[in-house]
Amino acid sequence: MELILLERVPHLGQMGDIVNVKPGYARNYLLPQKKALRATEANRKLFEAQRKEIEAQNLKRRQEAEAVASKMEGLRLVLVRQAGESGQLYGSASARDIAESLKEAGYTVGRSQVELTRPIKEIGIHEVKVRLHPEVALTISVNVARSEAEAEQQWTLGGAIPSEPGGMEEAAEAAAASEEAIDADKLVADLLEESARAEAAQSAQSEDRTDPASGDKGADGADKD
Repeated sequence: MELILLERVPHLGQMGDIVNVKPGYARNYLLPQKKALRATEANRKLFEAQRKEIEAQNLKRRQEAEAVASKMEGLRLVLVRQAGESGQLYGSASARDIAESLKEAGYTVGRSQVELTRPIKEIGIHEVKVRLHPEVALTISVNVARSEAEAEQQWTLGGAIPSEPGGMEEAAEAAAASEEAIDADKLVADLLEESARAEAAQSAQSEDRTDPASGDKGADGADKD
């Protein structure tokens, strides 16, 4: 489908360019967002007649975007999320989450203006591009952490707090060693108890043999003189 671009579209063209795109891309994005017009003869004439006005409006919007971008320069956001020991999030942080955080910081930015190729799924500091205007974009830092305190540490370190190497494996090994130690102690205790019982039984037998009440008989069963 042929369209006339009403503004610059990244990777497609500049304002006034006539481009050929897939019908779905045109109907679902470019036309509804008023980024283009169908390249009919009537629209071509209309665009040329209003070209100066359209360019003036675009210039005004670009200047406004540049002013906002200068205020946002160096902006750092913090998103607190639940995550496992390895740093993987229980869920993700999306473009919508970042847009809402920007709104809380005082900047009106739509979800579509946050250029996040895929949701963030791990803690750490992530560089995210925000496009305020087709010709104006900036990069902000998004710090995803399990708490505000952890976020502060990550700002200091410049990235995610490194987890202890082999931490989970070492914990499992320590637990197994502890269980083995408990089993060994129990075995020693059982052996000592068995030994004590054997000694007690042997002592009892010895006392029976030397008990005066039992008498001292010879081989023929007669009492010795």
